[in-house]
Formats: sequence, structure tokens, C-alpha cells
Amino acid sequence: MSTDLMPNRYRPGEAQLPQREAALIARRDGVLGASYRLHYRRPVHFLRGEGMWLYDPDGRAYLDFYNNVPSLGHCHPEVNAAMAEQAGRISANTRYLEPRLVDYAERLVATFPPELDRVVFTCTGSESNDLALRIARLVTGNEGVIVSNYAYHGTSAAVAAVSPNLGDAVMLSPNVRMVTLPGPAGIPDAQAADYFQAQVRAAITDLNRRGIGVAALLFDSIFSSDGVWVDPPGFIAGGVDAVRAAGGLVISDEVQPGFGRTGAHMWGFERHGVVPDLVTLGKPMGNGFPIGAVVGRHAAMDRFGTTARYSNTFAGNTIGIATADAVLTILQRDQIPQNAFAMGLRLRAGLERLAKQRPGIRAIRNAGLFFGVDMGTESMAPAARRAMAQDVVNALRDDGVLVSTTGANEDALKVRPPLICQAEHVDLFLAAVDRVLIRIGTARP
Repeated sequence: MSTDLMPNRYRPGEAQLPQREAALIARRDGVLGASYRLHYRRPVHFLRGEGMWLYDPDGRAYLDFYNNVPSLGHCHPEVNAAMAEQAGRISANTRYLEPRLVDYAERLVATFPPELDRVVFTCTGSESNDLALRIARLVTGNEGVIVSNYAYHGTSAAVAAVSPNLGDAVMLSPNVRMVTLPGPAGIPDAQAADYFQAQVRAAITDLNRRGIGVAALLFDSIFSSDGVWVDPPGFIAGGVDAVRAAGGLVISDEVQPGFGRTGAHMWGFERHGVVPDLVTLGKPMGNGFPIGAVVGRHAAMDRFGTTARYSNTFAGNTIGIATADAVLTILQRDQIPQNAFAMGLRLRAGLERLAKQRPGIRAIRNAGLFFGVDMGTESMAPAARRAMAQDVVNALRDDGVLVSTTGANEDALKVRPPLICQAEHVDLFLAAVDRVLIRIGTARP
């Protein structure tokens, strides 16, 4: 596992920077907290965005194949118009009657299986996961949480404590148990479900033996921080059943895979044929405007709501609801998930062609428009694979294309373009990857 919390980042002195950017970094370092990081060895400086593109002060365009937050593209005019129109009328909280809040809640819940029929709004995905854990712990009377061993679920104290991805300096809760995914463990697909179920059962046994009990299995249904381990579909089902049998709830973190990113489904958990007890939403819900939610079964939601207080002034505010409503309208009207599915097929086919021509691509995993692309060869040491992935990411940045890395070794490219991606963008990206692989010396003789 990489010990660097953010390998794809700027380090002072690593690269020569133009005076304009160097001066801005110096000012930034003089006022912002030390936890802030900049992407890329040579940080990018953007002034505006439009659709699939971001633009620097000199007008150079960068193709964005990384940002999943603006899932409908940067500065979508319809979304921005809805946001501005509501801001010009009223910004109010959920303690006042407002029909659009109810309208949107009904529309959102209708996209889920019928068992998931209640929603509570939040401002961020971190707040959503924090609230979901509170609900699970109250309803079950237990404290234990099971997560994958490189999971990331947010930044609040409660969810940081269940996020191994944040590094050794962020202490995990003693009530957390981590499970290994079958993919990174090298388990064949035919044995993946049994392997995952066995991992979960072992975690349950340990939690029960220590008197902690199981409150929840919390998973990102595309396992994005673990390296995008999406297959085989359904491999988590036995683990889900085991947690329920032990009295725990099942929480699907849909902050990254949700809202159609997986293409074939609106929600990532649907690929696995399971229905969670709670589902957490965030980032893409407002195309960048801060709004999130927890959607769940009414029994758990009502039990929590009638016995515990959850007051979040800004959550579900009228501007956020108007923005999210516009996002959902566009997703459904313009068949955005279907486009994600089609473009995912095109991108995968192109990457598979490149993998036959260039030894630098070791494996490709995806669901819709979320890809993990392993770099390096089987014979390379983990450090060499990680270094190669960083070289590719930074060379693409220099070529005007944005991606990042993921996985425990940070040797997989994380590719997740806005869902409005078209064939021309896929082809531009593939051409850039091909140029970069040749440039860094991985072309076959």
C-alpha cells in the first residue's frame, strides 16, 4: 500500500512553474491549512468550465475525464438557471412548507426500489454517511461497522473513523472491521461471492465475540477507492444476507456510483441485485451545488426520526432542491444513464485495443463511465507500477487531459468523465492515452 496520502500531488521544488502560478501557490500556502493539496506535479490553474472542458487563464482547454461531481458537465446552463432563479426568489429551510421540496422528494424516491420510500436531506456525502451510521446504530443498538479495506466514506469525525483510505494517521474506530475484496485478493470470479461472504462472516463473529455487535455493512457499490472492483455483479449478496441475519443494516454509499454513472442502472447497488436498508447520496446530486440525502426503508427512518433529533439548517434548502430537481429532470429527459452505458462500452473497447498494442495497460475494470485501469506489467514491482501510473497521469495533464489514480497501491488510473461525454471526447481521450504511453517508453518494439 502506498504510504503517500495523495501520490498525484504537487511537491514544492519538483517542477519549474511559471511565475504566475508560483506566486499564487506561495499566497495559498501562506493562508490555507496544511491539509490542502494540489493535483499534479505542475498544478493546473482554471478560471472557467463548460461541458467536458476546463480552461486555464491563457484559454487552453483541458478535457475533464476525472470530475464526477459535475456529472452533467461543468456549468450546465439549465442547472445554473434553476439555481439562480430560486436564489432570486427565496432561500429557506425545511421547517417551512414548500411544495418543491415534496415534489422533488417524491420524484427522487420513485427512482429507487419500492422498499426505499423515505428521504432525509443533507448537504454533503459525508453528512449522508454520518447520518446513516447514526440511524443504523440507533435502530440496531449495536456499534460495529464493516467496510472494505481501502474504503473512503467522508470527512466528518464519524465517517473518517470508518475510512481506511485516509491513511494511518487517521485512527480507525475500534468498532470497525475491514474486509478484503475478492478482486484485489486474486480470487476467481466463480469463488468471489463465497470469499466475500466468508470475510463478512468473520468480521461479524469478531464483533459479536467482543460484545460490539453489527450496526452496518457500509459499502461503496463500485468500490471506487479500492480500485474500482465492480465484478462479478452480485458478489456482495451473501455478505449482505449475513449482516442482516446478524441484526445489522446495509448501507450503500452511492455518492460516486449513483445517478446513472454505472450506465445500466440508476444506482450502483442495483448491479448486485440487492436492496439496501439505507442509501447515501452526495456530490453529483446537485451537479456541484452542495446537497446530499439518505434514502431508506421507512421502518428504520421512522424509528430514528421519532426518537432522535436531526436538525440541519441548510440541508434541503430551496436553492439546493431546485438545483437537484433540474439535475434529475435532465438525467431522465436526456437519457443520461443510457449515454453513460454506451460511452462506457466505447471507452472500454478503445482501452482494450490499446492494451493489445501497449504493455503499459495491465487490466481494465468498469461499470458505465467509471473505470479503473491498472498500469504496469505483472513482472513490475508495486512501486514501479505506482510510478508508471503517476507518470501517465502527469503526462496526460501536460497533454490537456485530466485523470487521477486509485487503489491501495495507487497504480490504477481513475477515469470518470462527466456523464454527458460523447464519442468525440472518448476518442480524444484514447488518442491522448496512446500518445502518452508511447512518450513514456512503453510501446512494444
